[in-house]
Amino acid sequence: MATLNVIRRWALREQMSIREISRRTGLARNTVKKYLRSDETEPTYAKRISPSKLDPYAEKLATWLGIEATKSRKQRRNLKQIYTPGRPIDREGHVAGDGACSEFAASALMGSMSTYIA
Repeated sequence: MATLNVIRRWALREQMSIREISRRTGLARNTVKKYLRSDETEPTYAKRISPSKLDPYAEKLATWLGIEATKSRKQRRNLKQIYTPGRPIDREGHVAGDGACSEFAASALMGSMSTYIA
C-alpha cells in the first residue's frame, strides 16, 4: 500500500506533523502513529472465507460436469445449460444464481486441470 510509504516520507523527510499527515490522508492520528511505529510495510487483513450456497450440492454438480465431459463436443452442455435459472437444482427447491454456478464450474475446471499438470 502506497499510503504507508507516503506517511513515512512526510514524517521522516519532510518533517510533517502527525496531525497534518492525518488531515491529508484522512486517517486517524492514532493510525498514523501506529504506522510510523510499526516495522510492517503493508497492513495485512484476514481473508474472508464464506461458504457457498452450492457447497451441499458440490458433489452432484461435479458428477454432472464429469458426465458432460465424457460426451462428444456437440452433445456437451455447459453448467448454465444444465442449470437454467428459475429451475431448482433439486427437489428441495434450492436455486442458485449464475455467478455461483460459474464460479463452481471454474474451480472444478481448475481442479481437473491441476491433475493433468501435476
